[in-house]
Amino acid sequence: MLDEAAEFPASVLDALRQPLESGGITIHRANGTAAFPARFQLVLASNPCPCGRYGSADEECSCTPIARRRYFARLSGPLLDRIDLRLTVRRLGLGALRTGSDGSAPTRTSAELRSRVERARATAAERLAGTGWSTNAQAAGPWLRSAQRRVPPAARASLDRALERGAVTMRGYDRTLRVAWTIADLDGASSPTADHIGRALYLRRGAGA
Repeated sequence: MLDEAAEFPASVLDALRQPLESGGITIHRANGTAAFPARFQLVLASNPCPCGRYGSADEECSCTPIARRRYFARLSGPLLDRIDLRLTVRRLGLGALRTGSDGSAPTRTSAELRSRVERARATAAERLAGTGWSTNAQAAGPWLRSAQRRVPPAARASLDRALERGAVTMRGYDRTLRVAWTIADLDGASSPTADHIGRALYLRRGAGA
């Protein structure tokens, strides 16, 4: 978990690209090479600008457009291409403090969410049996894209169009498929539908709130 990610030097952030992609770190020295396992989950969090007030309804941002662009320029395109889920979280209001019996939206307990995740992971492990993988995140791109993966062309249409327009890279295409499979597993579906792939694209573009 890197809080205030945009404050980290760009060189530090870009050093995460190799382990995110390969799940390992290779260090080269004059007298030899060493490889270490490094599979991890990366969570980045950042303010919308250096002063933290950009987009606020009741406070004025003091940052210039150039300062905001420079702030986020440290998060390079190749690094962001390896981030599967992007969410814009608005400031919490009074409604977020209301839970339970006062008429607000019902909440789920941690135990309920854990049970749902466990069922989804068991579904993925069963589907991937014999491949050497146990989670959607581990599945290779060519395997995901092969015809036997049971994702109808109509369901992939929005993702195919995004690739053709350059809205996603080939790496992003595969990562979106992995997220779509996970959403489908969470919903108890046998394979991703157009809705699942659309939701995965929505999350990848950072449009969630």
